[in-house]
Amino acid sequence: MAVPRGDREPGSYYVGVDVGTGSVRAALVDQRGTLVAFADQPVNQWEPQFNHHEQSSEDIWAACCVVTKKVVQGINLNRIRGLGFDATCSLVVLDKEFRPLPVNHEGDPHRNIIMWLDHRAISQVHRINETKHSVLQYVGGVMSVEMQAPKLLWLKENLRETCWDKAGHFFDLPDFLSWKATGVPARSLCSLVCKWTYSAEKGWDDSFWKVIGLEDLIANNYNKIGNKVLPPGASLGSGLTPEAAKDLGLPAGIAVAASLIDAHAGGLGVIGADVRGHGLACEGQPVTSRLAVICGTSSCHMGISKNPIFVPGVWGPYFSAMVPGFWLNEGGQSVTGKLIDHMVQGHAVFPELQAKATARCQSVYAYLNSHLDLIKKTQPVGFLTVDLHVWPDFHGNRSPLADLTLKGMVSNSHKHSTSFTVATMLMLASVFPFKFGTRLIIEAMETAGHSISTLFLCGGLSKNPLFVQMHADITGMPVVLSQEVESVLVGAAILGACASGDFASVQVGEDRGVGHGPSPVWGYPSS
Repeated sequence: MAVPRGDREPGSYYVGVDVGTGSVRAALVDQRGTLVAFADQPVNQWEPQFNHHEQSSEDIWAACCVVTKKVVQGINLNRIRGLGFDATCSLVVLDKEFRPLPVNHEGDPHRNIIMWLDHRAISQVHRINETKHSVLQYVGGVMSVEMQAPKLLWLKENLRETCWDKAGHFFDLPDFLSWKATGVPARSLCSLVCKWTYSAEKGWDDSFWKVIGLEDLIANNYNKIGNKVLPPGASLGSGLTPEAAKDLGLPAGIAVAASLIDAHAGGLGVIGADVRGHGLACEGQPVTSRLAVICGTSSCHMGISKNPIFVPGVWGPYFSAMVPGFWLNEGGQSVTGKLIDHMVQGHAVFPELQAKATARCQSVYAYLNSHLDLIKKTQPVGFLTVDLHVWPDFHGNRSPLADLTLKGMVSNSHKHSTSFTVATMLMLASVFPFKFGTRLIIEAMETAGHSISTLFLCGGLSKNPLFVQMHADITGMPVVLSQEVESVLVGAAILGACASGDFASVQVGEDRGVGHGPSPVWGYPSS
């Protein structure tokens, strides 16, 4: 999805770093968008009390250093031209000297990140939504507790002395990483527009911060939350600092890009994929007819449009937050992947299931899918869960209901003969409601003015054929998967490629996607 320049060096590489909920991943990507090397490293999480989820920026940076050093082993470092970061939209808190500050009652400064899925600020977000301020129309009419304003208000009201009064910098995690690499405290337009109420056209709205009780952030031209804002892919400062270069095992001075939120990197990596020559119905259709669905710990549904479209319960419209010149709407389902894991791993048979899957060199879900194939020979899949139902909003409903008070439920009134059948049923019953949720999001977007005809999936869950096929069946739309399955990392690497100057811009053509390389795709026709 980048526009090539004629003067780029042959054989150049770009490094993409993706910080997810539970791990940091890196990839070395060539000019065609193909992964040459991959590495991952788990990161710690803390849950000191219910709805409080925390991480450490020092831990995350250390993990970034581990994975980048791995992916460039044996590579001529002079061929590495750019570095791009994406990360979850978690809140990083530093003092005036850029040292970590505690975001917890225990006073532990090592835990200085409030994670994206943290729901401690429920009271604060209710009060923010009661203001009915005009900025809320750009987040679907109702602000989510997962955005940054309620978390900031919670810190001011609950950790005034130990955190708030000492704070010098509040970063979205993607922006923290680009600052750590370059020493430039600029913010990405993606992060600020999507999670902080910044407007790409008007900037900050003083009246919003005043009415919610955070008027002190206006001081010094919003220095604490960002007053230099750059589009994703823009080159930062003088590139990678010598200190960061030593940490990461990369050459000092290579270009470092303004970042993206992880889901948006995935959207960038797939929504402009080149589909020519594969006989797909979406060939020749405008890129605005595509919906990118990034399926990981949570699921995000990214659709773009030439003009702003306001969709109740769906975040946005955000201008140029993912693709320059296009408006973005973002639907979502919280903790989709995490719920499926919880349902399957929580069953008593899981240790035995895991052992059998390992013996076959399969993932647990591949093993369950093969067990499901055997069951389907004797009865339709739908009958398997006729007495087992899952309502999936265990962490609230992000879209299209925008109701964080909703809770999940499992209802089961039937016994089955084998434990493996029960585990398969739990997987199946957990997948079903998320697909209907996707259909509801699409219906809300189309009612508001979007015209969607094809789904483009990426992320960990897109590797599960059952998950993919159900999307096609329940939405009635074809699903397209890229041959390069790590689309989020490709999106991060695209940023580095653009920052290097090897590509003129991050861009999607109006009538067809400009692919990130020769990446064949295949469709899952609805049935």
